[in-house]
Amino acid sequence: MRYTLAGVVALAALAVSAPVYAADEPTPALKASGSVALVSDYRFRGVSQSNNGFAIQGGITLNHESGFYAGFWGSNLAGWGTFGGPNLELDLIGGFKFPVGEGALDLGLTWYTYPGGASKTAFVEPYIKLSGTAGPVGLTAGFAFAPSQQALGNWSNHPDSAADDSGTNLYVWGDGAIGVANTGATLKAHIGYSDGNPGLGPNGTSVAPTGSYWDWLIGVDYVVGPVTLGVAYVDTDISDTSADFLRLQPNFSKGQVPGGDPISNAKVVFSVTAAF
Repeated sequence: MRYTLAGVVALAALAVSAPVYAADEPTPALKASGSVALVSDYRFRGVSQSNNGFAIQGGITLNHESGFYAGFWGSNLAGWGTFGGPNLELDLIGGFKFPVGEGALDLGLTWYTYPGGASKTAFVEPYIKLSGTAGPVGLTAGFAFAPSQQALGNWSNHPDSAADDSGTNLYVWGDGAIGVANTGATLKAHIGYSDGNPGLGPNGTSVAPTGSYWDWLIGVDYVVGPVTLGVAYVDTDISDTSADFLRLQPNFSKGQVPGGDPISNAKVVFSVTAAF
């Protein structure tokens, strides 16, 4: 699934709000969990998908006792690419998670879709995640590789907009989190590396807009009852100069004139998440 600030917050919130069953009450074979969040900026792998503005996000996942799961996650968009329709992202997620030693291995797939918008911007991305602990620190390592698809092609290099290009995309990342004793706070960190086609995909979109780059995040979540408050510093090593700068000007919403702040610059992002 997409790595997002809201996603990290939601995981922490879900852990806190997980239901407790009585000793004589059987644990259901199928359980649903979810979250809804308000974020001051929707950052996907360090790059804003909401033109440095607010986004409302949420999703639901069904988890079976066997380890299989399926769900969806959605967010509004603005300022990056031309998806059309309601400018909405809807990710469909499925996979299998099972214990490995003291940790867990998660094998899954995310289908990124944009309902009512341009079909060529949708793509599928399988992933592998290994999670565990090192003392009080929770750790996750992930590897996602999207096979050759139209949405991942370098379409900006084609003078003919009808050209059929395709490409692949690789993303590797690591996450860490540690709770602060006797508080509701959790410190978190993330680092990721993207490698894909430089330039823009169809309709001015791209998963890796400059080809290869690093992104990182450091922050803190604080649980207040059923709500988790989050703040994080998000950044990338994408240059704000020359072609990189021009390529990362927002060009998303209908009627919007390209311009404004680059969407890959450093940003402090705030979030409020409720889990259920």
